[in-house]
Amino acid sequence: MATVIIPTPLRKFTNNTARLAVSAGTIQDTVNELTLNFPDLKKHLLDEGGNIRSYVNIFVGNDDIRNLQQEHTAVKEDTVISIVPAIAGGAPDATFSGNGASNGASPTKQDAPAPNAAAAFTREELARYDRHIIIPGFGMEAQQKLKAAKVLVIGSGGLGSPVLLYLAAAGVGTIGIVDFDVVDDSNLQRQVLFGVNEIGKPKVEAAKRRLESLNPYINLRIYNTHLNSQNALDIIRDYDVIADGTDNFPTRYLVNDAAVLLGKPNVYASIFQFEGQVSVFNYKDSEGYPGPNYRDLYPTPPPPGLVPSCAEGGVLGVLPGIIGSLQALEVIKVITGVGDTLSGRFYIFDALNFESRTFNIKRREDNPVNGKNPTITALIDYEQFCGMRAVEEKALKEITAKELYDLQVKGEKYQLIDVREPHEYDIVNIGGELIPLGTIINNADSIAGRIDSNKKVILHCKMGGRSAKAIRALEEKYGFTNLYNLKGGILSYIDEVQPELTKY
Repeated sequence: MATVIIPTPLRKFTNNTARLAVSAGTIQDTVNELTLNFPDLKKHLLDEGGNIRSYVNIFVGNDDIRNLQQEHTAVKEDTVISIVPAIAGGAPDATFSGNGASNGASPTKQDAPAPNAAAAFTREELARYDRHIIIPGFGMEAQQKLKAAKVLVIGSGGLGSPVLLYLAAAGVGTIGIVDFDVVDDSNLQRQVLFGVNEIGKPKVEAAKRRLESLNPYINLRIYNTHLNSQNALDIIRDYDVIADGTDNFPTRYLVNDAAVLLGKPNVYASIFQFEGQVSVFNYKDSEGYPGPNYRDLYPTPPPPGLVPSCAEGGVLGVLPGIIGSLQALEVIKVITGVGDTLSGRFYIFDALNFESRTFNIKRREDNPVNGKNPTITALIDYEQFCGMRAVEEKALKEITAKELYDLQVKGEKYQLIDVREPHEYDIVNIGGELIPLGTIINNADSIAGRIDSNKKVILHCKMGGRSAKAIRALEEKYGFTNLYNLKGGILSYIDEVQPELTKY
């Protein structure tokens, strides 16, 4: 029987089973068998027309079925089938703010920076980089290329931390950092760039201080701002290589499109729970032809809310260290030309089973940015492209932590619903009725009867995102008008009302 490898985000629908045996003769038969045995998989694998979703890649061996016979690709008894959906992960989605379109720029060839007189080393630098310089096949030439290079790291969180630390330590001459978030104590489980003394401070400033203490011989540029369609081209244009460590799909597509329009290589990484992904996009080969980019792998994003971020789904703290280090490795290989990059290949690491797989990917003629007939020649509204703008057009009613406290003090009647997961509730709760978001989405009919329509009903989660999704689902299906989202979630309530409670 053939073997299907189920990715981390979908294992909760297969009873946490990572490998399944199937007796199907084609990929279509395989998908049908999976969705028959595990009905909850269906909406994640198939669209309303019964077709495999565009953001779900299926590989037979190391090859994408889109480069074979698609869903009619034959499945043999010894076939290994891998399902690879898009996952978001890295830095918090504070790195993105979609603000309309911007004028594009013509692609230009971007080679690895050549060594020059400006890359001359001091005696102290030669001592610092000695272990690089003595490596056969790397040596002084590669180290000079590192010093001459300019790398932009987008996101300084879970992935950005190891990327920045290792690029700075390696001697990359100019490093740009884009992030507008501040350090939170919940970051410290994985964002090793920061310490407790940096809590509450802008991440880019904290990162700059840490990296300056690590290597005083490099130039650091910080951008404490949202990356959006209006500023992305201006920021990215000055750099040789982009390292994308963001945590949301609008920014993924924004960074990809900007890199393609400007002719910049984009070193991609993503993490979720126990799984990480790495690739190199838009990297020009020796003849100047660009390799595949993110849109060749995932032509369209998943619907809003279907794929959770790390803040919602969690991530093993050590995983971004592993994946971010691999991302830094690929940046160094792109700069120096030493070794073979992951261009045209897609690497996946499963920390839970300690397995890694590498898949082949190719350019698509229908790629809207650089395919046969490009339709995107300038940056677009990426929130709208990812389906988020329509969701956000209708404003939700909100209540602040202090307003909730006032209700509690005055003894006014209200209903409080906690949509987090049971393990989160066990860590800390403020007395709400526990109804996880998944239960609300999948069993809305039974949940609606538990909601009192005659008084104010307040929903909350950790930070406000999941409770907002629950409210929209309930309002859309049942027309509730008395639902309020706790702004900032339980973390805001702890900060403003009960600081003695546990934060996580």
